[in-house]
Amino acid sequence: MKKIFCLLLLLPLLATAQLQYPSTNKGEVVDDYHGTKIADPYRWLEDDWSNDTKEWVTNQNKITFNYLDQISYRKEWQERLEEINNYPKYSSPSRNNEYFYFSKNDGLQNQSVLYRQKGLNGKPELVLDPNKFSAEGTTSLATFAISKNGKYAVVGKSAGGSDWRTFYVMDLTTKKYLKDSLAWVKVSGASWQGDGFYYSRYPAPEKGKELSTKNENHQVYYHKVGTSQDKDVLIYEDKENPQRFHGVFTDESERYVFLNISDRGKGKEGNSLWYFDSKGADKKFKPVIKEVENFQYNFLEEVNGKFLMQTNDGAKNRKIILIDPQNPDKANWKTIVDEKEENMSSVTSSGGKLFITYMKDVTSRVYVYDFNGKLEREVKLPALGTAGGFGGEKDDKFVFYTFTSITFPPTIYKYDIATGESTVFRKPDVKFNPEEFETEQVFYPSKDGTKIPMFIVYKKGMQLTGKNPTILYGYGGFNISTTPNFSPTRIAWLEQGGIYCLANLRGGSEYGEKWHEAGMRLKKQNVFDDFIAAGEFLIDKGYTSSDYLAIQGGSNGGLLVGAVINQRPELFKVAIPQVGVMDMLRFHKFTIGWNWIPEYGTSDKPDDFKNLLAYSPIHNIKNNRNYPATLVTTADHDDRVVPAHSFKYAATLQEHYKGQNPVLIRVDVNSGHGASNLKKALETTADIYSFTFYNMGLTPDFKSLKQTEKKAF
Repeated sequence: MKKIFCLLLLLPLLATAQLQYPSTNKGEVVDDYHGTKIADPYRWLEDDWSNDTKEWVTNQNKITFNYLDQISYRKEWQERLEEINNYPKYSSPSRNNEYFYFSKNDGLQNQSVLYRQKGLNGKPELVLDPNKFSAEGTTSLATFAISKNGKYAVVGKSAGGSDWRTFYVMDLTTKKYLKDSLAWVKVSGASWQGDGFYYSRYPAPEKGKELSTKNENHQVYYHKVGTSQDKDVLIYEDKENPQRFHGVFTDESERYVFLNISDRGKGKEGNSLWYFDSKGADKKFKPVIKEVENFQYNFLEEVNGKFLMQTNDGAKNRKIILIDPQNPDKANWKTIVDEKEENMSSVTSSGGKLFITYMKDVTSRVYVYDFNGKLEREVKLPALGTAGGFGGEKDDKFVFYTFTSITFPPTIYKYDIATGESTVFRKPDVKFNPEEFETEQVFYPSKDGTKIPMFIVYKKGMQLTGKNPTILYGYGGFNISTTPNFSPTRIAWLEQGGIYCLANLRGGSEYGEKWHEAGMRLKKQNVFDDFIAAGEFLIDKGYTSSDYLAIQGGSNGGLLVGAVINQRPELFKVAIPQVGVMDMLRFHKFTIGWNWIPEYGTSDKPDDFKNLLAYSPIHNIKNNRNYPATLVTTADHDDRVVPAHSFKYAATLQEHYKGQNPVLIRVDVNSGHGASNLKKALETTADIYSFTFYNMGLTPDFKSLKQTEKKAF
């Protein structure tokens, strides 16, 4: 009896004892940054194809999945996520001649399937089923570009979530592939002209380094249908500036050919734009915008030989200008639509009109203008949320757009350009009732007093006890807005009494370029302060407490999570850094990481180095901090933010943290910067929810959920 009692006393200690992590060898690499010596003991983990690294990943995954396997309700999370995701999902149709093309996922298909139909009432016919691209369903359709005559399409495939694409050509009459196969395509679309198309690629990388080597010398080629890649015509390259992006595209008529150049490797955020008239005798590119500086110029439409452009040159919230390519000097530019107080987040054209979307407090406002800049009307949206689409051709009579919000599933609307009327074209049948949930938008003060918007979502009538499990999500960078949108996986979290919070941190484009600039380079700490302040606000207002607060972010958001738990580890119970940029001193050494220098700066420069070192997640892990329970997620085919970032980060955190919270890394296989198929995405989410609940000491209640289907509207 005495022995049994002693064992019972030991059980809590065993449950909270630190996990035994795999041993990680330390090297002796030391770098000198402007006179400061920085050790990098886990440099060897950057070689993601070495046997040592593969063994390390295997051992880490074994520990992680053994831990997750002990969570009794993990399978129930997976089943509920599958159930709530199991409904048909459509994309907006796009027209090419007599056909409308669209994708559809029946519910739980790993990849959406591409269809077409003649007219809006025609019978859908299968064009491509990407689920058959690979046995595991991990090869996706990344590009589908149809020739103007509708005869051919460029089919771009991505294997295992990689950013590399292989281009093929399909005969749309027979729906069979031709012999064309183009390798090493990256950062590229396919723009047709005549019986061929323009595309961009890199030289073939070193074997075994395809997913990690630095990508340089972006080349533009013209490929003629029916020929081999070695016969492609080199259109443009710039070996003297190897870290420039180059892309060639045509206007709708295919008459004007444009060359877009950006130079982010040198820290410049803008682009230059060159063109030639294919009907003219001179086929050499001539400048519309000659130099690459820090302003962006986006071609919209050709109007009587002149070019409508969107730009932030002289307009931080963007405006639309008209440039005569025969007289392209700035003094000759004509402003068509001037900037407003709200950020001009997107512009598309269709039916001879411009559809301009502005962002007001992180929600969409859409207006229709003619090509002379005359405001014609506002598109009346069904609620406050996010709208996107409106693109088409000059002779279109109607366009499609999609509207969504956090509890409003993506609904496709048909918009009549002449009358301005919107009608529902397709709405999803999701198994939940949006009336059961409540969304608040709050504006909380950051450290410097700046008001930061945040969406907070939870079940109506829920008691805010301070013990509500809460996920706080953030991104804060690259001029990208985190807008309110629907995710069925999020509904499963809310059903279990969870709160979901989306903080609109500085660094994004929610309030234009000023908002972006306030969270980039030397001001990056503002983003971390904004996120910390969001957590403090949620605790102060009684939504949750530190014992029930989880933070999550991916890519630049993974960096955010890693930096914040170094600075305020006690504020959070759980941390989920996903595919994060964790080594801020070496990010520019891999694939297209140099593309992020305008956002972060570079350790090659003394001032930038000092700033980066101050918040780099790997370099600020300390021994004396009680870190939250941390689940790092990455994937073996992530060639955007290479998994070495997460490998080195997890190894460093496991080395220095001596507390009882688990510090685990989950490495997915045959996946990339995002999940390569739906099954993998749902498995990852189930593991995140299970890990979060488990470390908060909570048990979800799936039995009480109503199992009958609920319509969205």
